[in-house]
Parts: sequence; structure tokens; C-alpha cells
Amino acid sequence: MDSFCRDGLTFDVLDAGPADGEPVVLLHGFPQDATAWDEVAPALNRHGLRTLAPHQRGYSPMARPRGRSRYTIRETAQDVVALLDAAGLQRAHVVGHDWGGIAAWGLGAWHPDRVRTLTVLSVPHPAAMTRAMVTSDQALRSYYVGLFQLPLLPERLLLARGGAALRRLLRSGGLPHDAVDRYVARMHEPGALAAALGWYRALPWSGRDPVGTVRVPTLHVWSTGDAFLGRAATEGTGRFVEAPYRLEVLDDVTHWIPELAPDRVATLVTAHVRAA
Repeated sequence: MDSFCRDGLTFDVLDAGPADGEPVVLLHGFPQDATAWDEVAPALNRHGLRTLAPHQRGYSPMARPRGRSRYTIRETAQDVVALLDAAGLQRAHVVGHDWGGIAAWGLGAWHPDRVRTLTVLSVPHPAAMTRAMVTSDQALRSYYVGLFQLPLLPERLLLARGGAALRRLLRSGGLPHDAVDRYVARMHEPGALAAALGWYRALPWSGRDPVGTVRVPTLHVWSTGDAFLGRAATEGTGRFVEAPYRLEVLDDVTHWIPELAPDRVATLVTAHVRAA
């Protein structure tokens, strides 16, 4: 499949690997797109797994609705359910990074019947994140979340002079130049950056519908070089999973795990899938 629809929105999908392979859904974060998995997906495909990587809400050109409330965690998790329905899949293994990881946490809590295993890269469970904001340095690490709540200003700052600020942000984390160019180019599409920032701006609405306990086998992968997400929330995540849970720590890798440690990610996901 190359796309699916939900509520009048059309989402583009990168579908690869054997059609009869165990399905693995790959959810990207901000300001990435489905190409974040370009080096992970082929490795999973070689192990006989089918990968479905959607350009998520706000990133697919035909899926950029207006309004903050259209980007809540509940909405983004429901998009994955719609993807599974369109693909004719009752369940899949779900892998998410950054905001894709938050959507994955929501999916594991609200739709455990649709998830065989969960693998979340970088981001802790939202409840653990909330606790860490008042018990650690996480609030300082997340300063930009408050900035992104402002109207118009973040778009102007990030895209000024050809997206120079956005490029600096991505390159400072070690992202390859070709990935930086792809992501910055997408953010220059009409309405793209405002839509992508909608995930942040929907946080007040998402807070009214908190993500609960996850009851599916879960692998959580965190990297010590992550400047945005600290150890406190990571180590507090396990208490919100009532199923087999394992934390894997990658040393000397920054936030951009799918692009910078694709072989390690593919190895971990494959083992997690096979263990199920």
C-alpha cells in the first residue's frame, strides 16, 4: 500500500518487505518524516519483516488539518489504527521515535489488542515525563516546548534564511547532511511546519486525556547523548508498563537514534519481535 485515508485526510506510506511478513509499523518524530527509517527498514525486511512507515499527520501533504485539537495523542494513535485497518491487519509490532514514540505509547495504552509488541525510541512514557518535569532537569531540557506554543514566531525563527536555525538544530545532533536537507525541505512545504508544530501545541488538549498503563511487551531504547530527554523520565517509565518491559541504553548516541544507530535499532527490534 502507498497511502491510507482517515476522516478526509490522506496519509502517504512507505510499505516494504515481504507482504506476508510480520508487520512492523514505524512512526517518525519531529521534524522528520518516514524516510527517518530508510536504513532501519531494509534491515528489518532482510529478516523477513514487512515495514509500514507512514508520513504522519502534519507531514503528509494531504493530512495537514487546521487546529491544535487535531494533533492530540489520541488522534495520532487513532491514525495508526486506521493504517492497520486499511492494510487489513488485526495487529502489528509498533516502533516509534520522538513524537512517533508518544503516539506509540498511546496506542499501547488505548489499543493493546492492535499491538503485538511496542518499541519506543528516546521518549519516556508521558506520565513519567510529567513526573520528571518537577523532579529533575527535564523542564530545562524541554524549554523549547514552551516556545513552540507561541503562534507564528517559531515558524519564522526556524525557517528564516532558508531554515538556517532548523538546520543548525539538526546538524548539532549529528544528523547526516542528506537527512537534514530532506527534513528542512519538507518543512518548507505550504503549512508543513505549522502542522508539525501542532503536535506540541496540542499538549493542553492531550493532557485532558492522559495516556494510561501500557499492557503489551515493551522495549524502551534511550541514548546517553540525548540533549532533550534525560535519564530520570527514562528510568521512571517501567512503572507505567504492566507487561514484560526492558530498557536498552545506547552510549554516545544523540537523540536521532533511527538515523545514527540504524543497525542497532534493527537488531533490537528484530529480537523483540521474535521474542513475541
